[in-house]
Amino acid sequence: MSIPVVTVGAAQEAVVEGLERLHGPVTVVRRCSELAELMAACQSGLALAAIVGEGCGELTTTLVDRLAAVGVSIVALTDSLEEATRLRSIGVVAASLDIEPQALADEISQAVARASHYGRADSGFGGGFADPGVEPLVLPLPVGNEEEASGKGRIFAVWGPTGAPGRTLLAVNMAAELAADGQSVILVDADSYGASVSAMLGLLDESAGLAQACRLADQGLLDANALEGTASRVFTKAGSFRVLTGTTRADRWTELRAGALTRVLERARQLADIVVVDAGFCLESDEELSFDTLAPRRNAATLRSLELADVVFAVGSADAIGVPRLVRGLAELAVAIPQVSPRVVLNKVKRSAVGHAPRQQLEDAWNRYGPGTGIDAYLPSDPVACDTALLTGSVLLECAADSDLRLAIASLVCAPVQQKRKSFGRSTRAAKRLKR
Repeated sequence: MSIPVVTVGAAQEAVVEGLERLHGPVTVVRRCSELAELMAACQSGLALAAIVGEGCGELTTTLVDRLAAVGVSIVALTDSLEEATRLRSIGVVAASLDIEPQALADEISQAVARASHYGRADSGFGGGFADPGVEPLVLPLPVGNEEEASGKGRIFAVWGPTGAPGRTLLAVNMAAELAADGQSVILVDADSYGASVSAMLGLLDESAGLAQACRLADQGLLDANALEGTASRVFTKAGSFRVLTGTTRADRWTELRAGALTRVLERARQLADIVVVDAGFCLESDEELSFDTLAPRRNAATLRSLELADVVFAVGSADAIGVPRLVRGLAELAVAIPQVSPRVVLNKVKRSAVGHAPRQQLEDAWNRYGPGTGIDAYLPSDPVACDTALLTGSVLLECAADSDLRLAIASLVCAPVQQKRKSFGRSTRAAKRLKR
């Protein structure tokens, strides 16, 4: 197999001469004067690998993933141990400046072989639905970082169609209930259209924690300490959890690039038992909206969060508008991300919107018109408790611990629900109301 390579940097003459003397499968097809020229050559399909001998500091997660999406592996030459560690964290093969030609050729061959394996349709590693055709191919970290990369946490993504069905309400209170249940939790506001977790929790910090974490991840600088530094700590009477707040303005969505967000969520998975993601509503494939395939994608944050999630909670309003929207939204979700099997949650259940015996009415309508999946939870409408929580910047567990809404959310996400109900003094009358 012939492996065409492009190079850039002051050390390229020695590199080219050494590789050419080997007369092996690795062949240098172009010598570039700067990194932008190398990027253009790679994206034109000229090469399978790139050797960066100068300008390693310009390599970022976004750039590396873009090249990986077109099947190009990067080998960077550096003698800096710190820089080599950073490069490996973003998927670059780091080698010494004085590496022997044969060893360099072997590194290139192995990198190309790994990219070829993980890019196959049957390998389970694709480009990702967040950016079909061009979205970054996320390769595993190089040998030596497996222990660090083996996060055991789970990702819960909360999604729902347009129309304010209660995504943020559910995500915030899920995080609070899981924290009260003894889990370590990180709440991530990945809504690129209307981030509101910070406002719901009454956080005064105007910095966008997720955007900061994505910038660090893009540079390969996001370690455990950095992530903890960008996350805000929220305390409740029963526990605490960390929050990566969303963008402070809607026009900052460009900072939530899919490749960087992937690394943020993977790092969060390493630090926490549960990562709860408040995702946006839109599932449109962004490449249909832009001619520039290298441009950032507005919906990439939502789609990538749903791709990486272990569990997706699909939330819809329990009324004549919200239920049809959820049905259509689930059909769109199945097309955009086929591997997802969402847990359906109907929110704001009340007689005035559905009629007598609302749960039975909703079940009948869902069985008749729904997508074939069952409803996992019914969350009763409780505007008084929700208004109190929003006014005080707290969670339901603090301001309305006995409310049916809070108990229904706890039942949805916490295993030892019976213990929680007893600990917060749930009455028999409230239990009967919740069952109805």
